[in-house]
Amino acid sequence: MAKERIHQDVVIIGAGMAGLTAALYAGRMNLATLVLENGIVGGQIANATGIENYPGFRQVAGRDLIATLQAQAESFGAVIDEFDSIERVVLKGSPKIVETTDHIYEADAVIIASGMNRRKLPLPEERRYANRGVHYCELCDGQSYQGKVIAVMGGGNAAVDAANFLTKYASKLYLIHRSAFRADEVSVERLRQNPKVEILLDTEIRALHGEEHLSSIDVFDKNTQTEQALSVDGIFVNIGVVPNTALFADELAMEDGRIPAGEDCRTVIPGVFAAGDVRVKEIRQLTTAAADGTTAALLAGKYIESKRGGNEKW
Repeated sequence: MAKERIHQDVVIIGAGMAGLTAALYAGRMNLATLVLENGIVGGQIANATGIENYPGFRQVAGRDLIATLQAQAESFGAVIDEFDSIERVVLKGSPKIVETTDHIYEADAVIIASGMNRRKLPLPEERRYANRGVHYCELCDGQSYQGKVIAVMGGGNAAVDAANFLTKYASKLYLIHRSAFRADEVSVERLRQNPKVEILLDTEIRALHGEEHLSSIDVFDKNTQTEQALSVDGIFVNIGVVPNTALFADELAMEDGRIPAGEDCRTVIPGVFAAGDVRVKEIRQLTTAAADGTTAALLAGKYIESKRGGNEKW
């Protein structure tokens, strides 16, 4: 049976902060707006227990912030479709094609806001302790470990920066990495100078323990071939991220898995915009994702207007 073909002014791929903000602005411009999300609305931020760095909120749970933004977008007519997986995209030319399991959407403009996934702690117990001691965002969840023992897993700049940040909360902090540091020496030296910090290199985390919440981890020293248990209240995992861009790799060149696009969020394909964590940029925060979503939607609107007016320069 042939799939139904449906026209949309804008198709937004991803319903995280960038995608939902784009939907809000596109809806306010009276554009027929569809948001496709193959997982849960909100992405990673939906699981954040207490966000304290989003303007206008002393503290807000990720699910509450996302629910408010989703309601705003839908109030202006945006349609959000969860769990309809995208099978293929054709971004060059006009209209753009986004084919899902159930439909073929023809769009005048596409905003890619598909986000990224942090590499998970590769242990079978990870799911049991997710948000119960195992975390992936120190800015989101670090404050809840005030005066606690914290472990950070990873050896790159992101992990060392996270460890330096978390020392403001921790009574003691372990930095655990399976090999040598890959971070810059300035950040590493700052960490070494902190009396709260114990650095365990050439060390692997082998197991997690605890009842309702993480309480200890087993670590293995590859140099001495010995294993020990460490009492910890929480572990922050920072072993890299995987941008959700594989779907677009045939049509857009990538840089380390991300889509090159300037602060205007325009990609090399007219009418295709990249917003949020999928875009090549230095700073990735909720606020910058919202800014990208705003920019992408407003310029997508201008692009559509220019095409309808016969102006091909956009």
